[in-house]
Amino acid sequence: MNNFQHVQRELTQFIRNPDASSGVPGIEGRRLAIYRDLFFNNINGFLSNGFPVCRSLYSDSDWDSMVRDFMIRHQCASPYFLKIAEEFLEYLQHQRSGIDVDPPFLAELAHYEWVELALDVAVDELPSAVEPPSDILDARWRLSSLAWPLAYGFPVHQISRDNRPAEVTGDITYIVVYRNRADSVEFLEINAVTARLLALFDDASSHNAYGVLKGIAAELGVEPEAVVGFGRELVAQLVGLDILIVAES
Repeated sequence: MNNFQHVQRELTQFIRNPDASSGVPGIEGRRLAIYRDLFFNNINGFLSNGFPVCRSLYSDSDWDSMVRDFMIRHQCASPYFLKIAEEFLEYLQHQRSGIDVDPPFLAELAHYEWVELALDVAVDELPSAVEPPSDILDARWRLSSLAWPLAYGFPVHQISRDNRPAEVTGDITYIVVYRNRADSVEFLEINAVTARLLALFDDASSHNAYGVLKGIAAELGVEPEAVVGFGRELVAQLVGLDILIVAES
């Protein structure tokens, strides 16, 4: 290792974990502190803005300790700031555990907040809207690439500083987070049947909406007519929200 690489390594070690590093010989402590604070404050600010609900659950000192632990433990694979949130999520899911101040829903809540950012910056674009047929069930629809059906053990969309569930209840929370044609990221709480409906529309081999509803009826063991009524209204709602878009012929 040449001298320049040695200095680089010592500098990065100091920036990551200043308490365990003596700094870089020959570089003034005041200058090192500027780099230390600059990196920490930038990463801290980005994470605080990207995960505002998670941030609200911690005291300043506990949050700062977690950000520092992230910098020490996690090796980021991307140099882009927009990827920091994804790297932080990776850290929470695989490298952070057994910390008393962490709520049991931390990883799920962070994932839910990350999805909003990921959809906001996604490069995909929705196709132009089309006039639906007189009977919406006659058309073939597919799940938008900007609509992500999710399932959580905690009601992540309801968590706040004053609402912190202590344990899972056994009920699955189904949510679809989506970006519409106004480029607004929204969420819709759904049930298990609607989640299954969206999964079927995400299958490239699915047929028209009526065929999808027939498939659900078969899975539920009921006659198709039993689901067509509410299914028509549901499909119309999902199309109106840009969650379902017209399938290519």
